[in-house]
Amino acid sequence: MSEPRDREPCEDWWRTSIIEMQPGMIRYRGYPIEELIGRISFPAMIWLMLRGELPSDGQAELLGTALMAAVDHGPQAPSIAIARMAMTCGVGINNAMASAINVLGDVHGGAGEQAVELYQAIAARAGADGALEPAVAAELAALAGRGVRYVPGFGHRFHPIDPRAPRLLQVVEEAAGAGVVSGRFAAIGRGIEGALEAAKGRRIPMNIDGATAVIYAELGFPPPLCRGLFVLSRAVGALAHAWEQHQQGGRNKGPIPRQYLWTYQGEDRRSPNDRK
Repeated sequence: MSEPRDREPCEDWWRTSIIEMQPGMIRYRGYPIEELIGRISFPAMIWLMLRGELPSDGQAELLGTALMAAVDHGPQAPSIAIARMAMTCGVGINNAMASAINVLGDVHGGAGEQAVELYQAIAARAGADGALEPAVAAELAALAGRGVRYVPGFGHRFHPIDPRAPRLLQVVEEAAGAGVVSGRFAAIGRGIEGALEAAKGRRIPMNIDGATAVIYAELGFPPPLCRGLFVLSRAVGALAHAWEQHQQGGRNKGPIPRQYLWTYQGEDRRSPNDRK
């Protein structure tokens, strides 16, 4: 029996504008790979793959700065601890990295995406030339109205001041001075800091998620991609820790030392004969 005439050819099973490939030819977004190799950086390649065009040198440098700043926060971070634990279970590095990446959710790993959403909402409320202060206040009130207790991108459970954030904001200011970005989202981030301090009576400074979110918003990345960019960044830390744990050895290393036990909150000892 002949194939139906209206059936799509097998070449259309997947459709993509990202890569074109034939025997002996690979093009990313129309650029031959051999013309990209040795000419553009890894951050520039990420930009090309995600955005479809090559970035300016300043844009690529700023993206690379955000990516390198968030690679690791030690085994205190659940994702990194999980990568190390996984390696002691006899899996490969790819499994350990995947285990780490799979826990980067809304609470651990999602704050950058949420911060970009907040910044963009403030920018939209303020308009092109509007005042930021009332827009910041309105969006923070909206967050509180939805029951959000923690403003994404601000405060840190370990660092009184996250050492990464001030330097990242300085880099953004330098990029704004060079005309690479507008600096508007950096101003929004600082406006949130000021509003939180006024409301709480103490400073709640921007953290790494808030600072990298400033960069991603300045560069025009949509919020969902910002979580993906954080995953790319933190994958480097997961790889490094998984490899180090492989070199150190160890078997079945759990989340707490074996001499410590968890707190039991269940029933006292009982017998099945005591059933009513």
